[in-house]
Amino acid sequence: MRSKASSSRCAYAALRFGRLAVMGAVAALILVAGVWGSWGTAQHVMLTKGREQGTMRVTSCADDACWGPYRPESVGSRARSRVVIEQPVAVEKGRTYSVAVKPGSGYVVRTGPAGLLYAWVPLAGALLLASVVVAGGLRLTRAAWLMAGAGVTFLTATFLVL
Repeated sequence: MRSKASSSRCAYAALRFGRLAVMGAVAALILVAGVWGSWGTAQHVMLTKGREQGTMRVTSCADDACWGPYRPESVGSRARSRVVIEQPVAVEKGRTYSVAVKPGSGYVVRTGPAGLLYAWVPLAGALLLASVVVAGGLRLTRAAWLMAGAGVTFLTATFLVL
């Protein structure tokens, strides 16, 4: 028969393991969601081989999108009288931006350093959120500070480049 002390230690160990498992899963889920949210745009910015690339001159904007003519710069790309860039963060009417066309559509995404950083903003936010879980739930403060620092650095760089 086990003593109360050994039963108490076993229960504490089981609860501690459960907390670590759940918080580790939550942190991993947050990071996976950040990558998932970023990849929809980032793939067009990072994997440019075979994609249509060119420039877009912004002629009009609404609340959630801007549009204008597209001038091709890559082989096989064709000129378009109107392409749309969604979520026009730091896009100004009258300016020209380097873009890549999403395959099979009239939608474009910014390329270059600004487009790359902007595409990964959801991951930066996920790093910040996951750092709280890692610090509080997993009690890994150094790892949490590194994650938070990476997220803040990423967001600051994006803000400065855009």
